[in-house]
Amino acid sequence: MPAITEWKVPSAFQPRPEDYRFDLDRALMSVVGLHSIIPPDAFSAETLGTERAGNGVLIEDGLVLTIGYLITEAEAVWLHLGDGRVIEGHALGFDFESGFGLVQALGRLDLDPLPIGTSAAARIGDSVVVGGAGGRTRSVASQIAAKQEFAGYWEYLLDEAIFTYPSHPNWGGTGLISNTGELIGIGSLQLERERAGKAEHVNMIVPIDLLKPVLNDLRRFGRVNKPSRPWLGMYSTEIDNRVVVIGIATKGPAALAELKTGDVILAVAGEKVASQDSFYRKLWSLGPAGVDVPLTVYHEGVTFDVTLTSTDRSKLLKAPRLH
Repeated sequence: MPAITEWKVPSAFQPRPEDYRFDLDRALMSVVGLHSIIPPDAFSAETLGTERAGNGVLIEDGLVLTIGYLITEAEAVWLHLGDGRVIEGHALGFDFESGFGLVQALGRLDLDPLPIGTSAAARIGDSVVVGGAGGRTRSVASQIAAKQEFAGYWEYLLDEAIFTYPSHPNWGGTGLISNTGELIGIGSLQLERERAGKAEHVNMIVPIDLLKPVLNDLRRFGRVNKPSRPWLGMYSTEIDNRVVVIGIATKGPAALAELKTGDVILAVAGEKVASQDSFYRKLWSLGPAGVDVPLTVYHEGVTFDVTLTSTDRSKLLKAPRLH
C-alpha cells in the first residue's frame, strides 16, 4: 500500500478548519488507512483482487468501520495511522445488505472515535467532509448532491444512498463527516453523472443509519443474525427498461444454470421486471437463501423459463483468519 504521504488532494478541494463548527483536524485523526491481503483462491479475488487498500473510521475503542469489499475474505488486515504506525487488524464482520465491514484493531490505536450521527438528518446542499486517511490534505470539502435509491450490479440495493460532489479520489471506506463533526456515512463508490451537459464524478456513500440495527450482530457474530437473502451470482444492469445480464459469478447459481452474458431477465416467478430495483425486490421477496427462483429469460430471439436454486453467498467465501 502506498504511504499516505505519497499523494494529496488538490489544495482547492481540501477542507479548511475555519469553514466548520467542529475541530476538523481532531475529527480527521479518526480516519485510518486500511490495507488487506486476500488469498489467490478466494472467491472474491477474481473480481476484487488479492490486495485492497482504502480507509476506515474508528467508531469505538479498537473498532474500525469500513466498506466491506475491502476486507471480504481477508487473511491479513493492516491499519495505517497518521503518525506512521501500522497496527494489525482482524476482519470482524461484513453485512451484505448495507455493505459495511468491521475491523477489530489488535493493538492500541490511541485515537478518539468519531461520534456517530444520523444520516437521515443530512440535507441536499449540506457542506460535508469526505475524510481520508492522513488528515486535511487527503480529504475533500464536499456537498451532499443527492439522496436517492441506488442499485448495484452485484445484487445490491439501497433505498436511499448519499451522493457527494466533488468526489474523493480514494473513496473506499472514507468517512462522511457532517457539518457538526459526526460520522454520517462510509464511502463506497465513485460514479459519473451528467450535469449541465458535462460529466462529473460523485461518491456514493452508504448512510450510517443502516449500521445501527446491525452493529451488535456484526460485533458478536461477524454477520447479521437473520436469514440471508437469496443470491443468484448474476451481475446485471438496466438498459432501456430491461434487466440485462452483464456477467456471471463463477460457481454461482446462475453459472450452474448456464445463464450467459447478454441474457435479458423478463420476469421473476411470473412477474415482469423492467428495472434492477424491481428485479432485486421480487427476488428477495421469494424467501431466504436456498429458495428456488423461477426466471423468464430472453436470449437471441428465444424466450425460455429456468429455475435457479439460490444460495447464501457467504457460503462461498473464506472465513476471516483467526488471530
